[in-house]
Amino acid sequence: MWAKRWSAIYPKAVRCIEKDLEELLNFYDTPREMWVKLRTTNVIERSFREVRRRTRPMSCFNNTTSIERIVYAVISHLNDKWRIKPLDEFTQRS
Repeated sequence: MWAKRWSAIYPKAVRCIEKDLEELLNFYDTPREMWVKLRTTNVIERSFREVRRRTRPMSCFNNTTSIERIVYAVISHLNDKWRIKPLDEFTQRS
């Protein structure tokens, strides 16, 4: 099982995925033709790119809390931007 393999290395991430697994797989309840748009990782990749862009200029972090704070701020900012353009707008265009 994947959880057993990864929980030793990333226990918080595994718990988070296990807790939200049903919600993460909701796209299976949508029509199959929409799966490509719903499963894309572009939004996730964009988020990670933005976090890297914001954290690289900072030479060091004092502790885990300081990096978590900046990552949260970046992701929160992106969520606010995406709230203005919800997914259904993008799916209707194509």
